[in-house]
Order: sequence, then C-alpha cells, then structure tokens
Amino acid sequence: MSYYFSKILTSNWEDARTKVTEALKSEGFGILTEINMQATLKAKLDVDMKPYTILGACNPQFAYKAVTAENKIGTMLPCNVVMRELEGGEIEITAVDPVASMQAVENEDLGTLATEVQQKLKRVIDSL
Repeated sequence: MSYYFSKILTSNWEDARTKVTEALKSEGFGILTEINMQATLKAKLDVDMKPYTILGACNPQFAYKAVTAENKIGTMLPCNVVMRELEGGEIEITAVDPVASMQAVENEDLGTLATEVQQKLKRVIDSL
C-alpha cells in the first residue's frame, strides 16, 4: 500500500501553490503550517536543494472528530501536502494517505474518519 497520492503539474511554483490551496479549500481544508525545506536546510546545513515545501493541511471538523476518537492522534496531524520542484521545472504535489498512516492505530472510529479524509485528499490531488 502506498502512503501517498501525487500528481505532477506543469506550471510555475506560485500557480501550483494557488491551485493546491484552492483545491484543499474546496474540500474543507485550510493550511495551518508551511515549512520551506529549501530555506531551512540551507540555513541549518548549508545545502542546496530545489524548492520543497510542506503544507500542513487541516480540516477542522475531521480534526475534532479524530482527537475525540483518539486523544493522542494529534501526533499524526495535520495532513501533510508536499510541493517539490522536479528536474525540468515541473511541480510534484503529494498528499499523505491518512488510511496508510493510521494503520497502526487500532480504533475503528478513527479508521472510518481516515477513509473519509483519504477520499477528500484524493479528490484534491485528482482535481489539480
């Protein structure tokens, strides 16, 4: 089982970022965090890499249901969506598969929620 969904876009970084944000919003997600790995690793390790950003996406309704079903599930939230530049300038967008990431948690209610979030994230990626 793969632990992610992905799609490659042939657009510039900012247009891809806008598409991702709008697609997430259409499924009830907002972006809580943004980690610029390119800048962070340059500052910490003085290494160069292509643009790579981790967006921490959250659907508040599902996040609330998840933490009430499993009080330590916050260790696996939010849902990460990665944007990374490929050779040739294409942008790969990758979202975590919540079903795969929560397999180890033995909680039927959480499994049902993970499936619902999985469907939403698949629609986000498919819509790009």
